[in-house]
Amino acid sequence: MADIELYSAALCPYVHRSHLTLLEKDVPFKLVEIDLQNRPANFTDISPYNKVPVLKHGDVRVWESAIINEYLEEIFPSPPLLPEDPVQHAQARIWINFADTQLFANTRKILHSFDPQQSVEDAPVLIDYLRFIEHEALVAIH
Repeated sequence: MADIELYSAALCPYVHRSHLTLLEKDVPFKLVEIDLQNRPANFTDISPYNKVPVLKHGDVRVWESAIINEYLEEIFPSPPLLPEDPVQHAQARIWINFADTQLFANTRKILHSFDPQQSVEDAPVLIDYLRFIEHEALVAIH
């Protein structure tokens, strides 16, 4: 059995980031799905913020996906998550910031909206973000 558990919820993009980090680093782990609408009674014992993701590594608990990923990078340094080249490293951090501050926030807003009309109104912003990603990818290729 894995010494690492990642507490997850299917629609949480932040969990996916830590999930992908564990896969990329080829670290064995157990994925524990949490129903955020019906959290276990003891969930705050696992997650002080009462949300996912949370990583349990033996007796250590780490929460917040960026911090989880930094922890995993320090504990399992190979393969590295970020390039060594300073320019490529900065570009990777820019994309991480874009995902955190723009893409995930808007996606979450649409996915968790109880008002279909509001989701339709918010969709153009997400489409603009996806076009931005496509444009920047094409610029990087050329």
